[in-house]
Amino acid sequence: MDHSHIIDQLPYAEPFLFVDELIAVDENGAMGSYTFYGDSYFYKGHFKDLPVTPGVILTECCAQIGLVCLGVFLLGEASKGVEIGLSSSQMEFLLPVFPNEKVSVSSQKLYFRFNKLKCSVKMYNSEGKLVCKGEISGMLKTHTHA
Repeated sequence: MDHSHIIDQLPYAEPFLFVDELIAVDENGAMGSYTFYGDSYFYKGHFKDLPVTPGVILTECCAQIGLVCLGVFLLGEASKGVEIGLSSSQMEFLLPVFPNEKVSVSSQKLYFRFNKLKCSVKMYNSEGKLVCKGEISGMLKTHTHA
């Protein structure tokens, strides 16, 4: 099933959009992928002799795929013009992600109450090895147009 309409509703644009494909989404979670291209702005100084994707960018990728895409899906028609504020994240980093590496992210909804969504997220590299995991939560805000 094509989920590009969900990606189109995300409040992000290049160079800060970290979702290439949304593979699956339902009321319990989301799965998607992203490739960290070698010419991305954050590799220029992190680290100068051996570039590695910063943990904060890995967390953002997990949040965009695992939390925000799921939130847009859960809000349905109310998701037009959605805004999200990350309220907490607790991540454990296990392996580095290098330039030009494709990752996949999966999430499992822990709860969605009063527009607060909390998910368990996992990121895997192209070899299927766990890169990072954790819990991310955020507040979803929708605009009502008169």
